[in-house]
Amino acid sequence: MTMGSKISKEEVEYLAKLARVGLTDAEIAKYQKDLADILGYVEQLNEVNTDGVEPMAQGIGAKNITREDKIENVEGTPAELLQSAPEHEDGFIKVKRVFE
Repeated sequence: MTMGSKISKEEVEYLAKLARVGLTDAEIAKYQKDLADILGYVEQLNEVNTDGVEPMAQGIGAKNITREDKIENVEGTPAELLQSAPEHEDGFIKVKRVFE
């Protein structure tokens, strides 16, 4: 792929083929412009002087804040434990949908 301000139709078609995405001629033209803009921006970023700047993955110093797992031994058969769940179906505990 070229690193200039232009990207060829063939390069867009090649990327689409790798992604297994079919594109119309209008979409190819749109992605030529979009990808050229992105590559132009990356070229601008490459020109920025970063001497003395520490590499980082994120900027606010946040850490993963999780609690320790608490293991509790529970008495009962799997069937008895399943019956204590608010909802169950076909031998599994039902929970609210997490993802839409």
